[in-house]
Amino acid sequence: MAKRKDKDPQENENLNDGNNAEDSFGLPDIEYKPLENPEPESKTSIEEPVRESYSYKPEEEPKSNAPVIIAVIIGLVLVVAGFLIYQYVYKPQAAEKQKKELAAKAAEKQRKEEAARLAREKEAEEQRKRDEAAAAAAAKPVDGTIETLSSRTGRYYVVIASAVDGDLIMDYANKLSAKGTGSKIIPPFGKWKFYRLTIGGDFDTYALAQSSADSAKPEFGEGAWVIKY
Repeated sequence: MAKRKDKDPQENENLNDGNNAEDSFGLPDIEYKPLENPEPESKTSIEEPVRESYSYKPEEEPKSNAPVIIAVIIGLVLVVAGFLIYQYVYKPQAAEKQKKELAAKAAEKQRKEEAARLAREKEAEEQRKRDEAAAAAAAKPVDGTIETLSSRTGRYYVVIASAVDGDLIMDYANKLSAKGTGSKIIPPFGKWKFYRLTIGGDFDTYALAQSSADSAKPEFGEGAWVIKY
């Protein structure tokens, strides 16, 4: 087997050169150099103007009046609703309640007045009964005393009746006593045999006794006369 012969490196270089010559299109070769950083400017260069600090503030969007309008509308609705409720619900109920309270007070007042009237009538009736009882007691005469004289006194008496029978005189005396009239019985003395019934007590003088006899005549008649015993 035949061995491959290595090519000469120079020959390869020349081949490359030929290729480069074709790629240059016949233009002269240019020497390229990388750009170097420019030197900083000297301190004597013109100073840049001082930049003021600036902050960005976004413009606020105008707020909507819709919430305020809605709140005002709701407030008006509440006010109108409250007025209507007060006018057509609360006020009639309050008037009805007041009417019932006034009626109850009037009924209570009438009841108290009626009770007071009945109490006054009862008290007046009781007072009338007390007065009648007192009047009856006052009108009822106290039993008059009956006294039988046993000896002469030298005083004057008003005689309204005389009888031989002492029992008759005593019966009359008892009738007078039941009416509240006191009396004295003079037994027979001297030549007279009569029992005499006297009223009005005894008197010092004939004139006083006669005056009492005159006062007794409308009740006892002309039979009233004066005697000294």
